[in-house]
Amino acid sequence: MDLSEQISQLESDLQEINFLLEKSDRKRVQDVLTQEKKKVEREIALKQQQKDQLANKEAGDCVQSSVSKGYTVKISNYGWDQSDKFVKIYITLKGVHKIAAENVQTSFTERSFSVFVKDLDGKNHQMVVKNLLCPIDVQESCQKIKTDMVLVMCKKKTQKKWECLTQVEKLTKEKEKPSHEENADPSDGLMTMLKKIYSEGDDEMKRTINKAWSESQEKKSKGLDMEF
Repeated sequence: MDLSEQISQLESDLQEINFLLEKSDRKRVQDVLTQEKKKVEREIALKQQQKDQLANKEAGDCVQSSVSKGYTVKISNYGWDQSDKFVKIYITLKGVHKIAAENVQTSFTERSFSVFVKDLDGKNHQMVVKNLLCPIDVQESCQKIKTDMVLVMCKKKTQKKWECLTQVEKLTKEKEKPSHEENADPSDGLMTMLKKIYSEGDDEMKRTINKAWSESQEKKSKGLDMEF
């Protein structure tokens, strides 16, 4: 007997108990019937919960089977550009325009998006981009299917030009920048080095640096006097 039949039998029992309760006049009999009614109601609730869990499991297995058909590969072939209102990601996937539209799913958060293409040439294709450079408008962002391409449209929250697609890319670029500008004054670097040596040196080192600095300033002063 499956769960549906068990629930049906218990509901029939409950109806009969309710009928007997209505006909009964004796308190002791009513108490016994009331306890039995509560017991049957608990059993019905438990069986219904088991039935729902089984249905959810079967549905989940069905979805998992559909998703796992073939294997999933990471999407790496893409490009991007931007307009005043949108950041556009172009994902090249040969034949993507020929599969069912519902097989291409794109989701957005304020700082990320993900694309999942199911069962294209026997494979699933996935792309996840996190830590977008700036926040996007989730409701106004969307996807478009083109010939051999998925176009992801991320709506900017502010009309600001993006230097790159993600915050990680920005940090990487900043680390690659030289520590000093090419046209910087060499004396700035020398002063920085002297200050570091002074702050880390002992008393003797500090006296030596102070003496050298004083002599240097005296020479500059004499040089200026001679010009006059």
